[in-house]
Amino acid sequence: MHNSSSSGPPAKPRVGTSQASEASLKRKRGVFQKDLQHMMYGFGDDANPLPETVSLVEDIVTEYITDMVHKAQNIATKRGRLLTEDFLYLVRKDPPKLRRSSELLAMHEELKLARKAFDVNEDSLANAE
Repeated sequence: MHNSSSSGPPAKPRVGTSQASEASLKRKRGVFQKDLQHMMYGFGDDANPLPETVSLVEDIVTEYITDMVHKAQNIATKRGRLLTEDFLYLVRKDPPKLRRSSELLAMHEELKLARKAFDVNEDSLANAE
């Protein structure tokens, strides 16, 4: 375990990112709490986990997402645009994450096509009446 007062390289950048980001985390606290409670229960936690535990997990998730977005933005600066592929590039060395991300993106595309087909069918039915 790392002591918070030690000057180890992994602990310093993660903990001391900036006071502004800590303030923004506090402002947005609670956004994922219900979803995280359900996910935690699905992974074997109690149906009503401790609020402190949910808050800690939410902080970890928020920090991870923020970190990934910043890294993706750094990659995208060469092109000038942030793309989905930038995130896939970041998880390329983690096969389960890459597989799941690709699966979710494929499902998203299928849903988009299904919605588009449904909208077209609905419009043609409305025009036929």
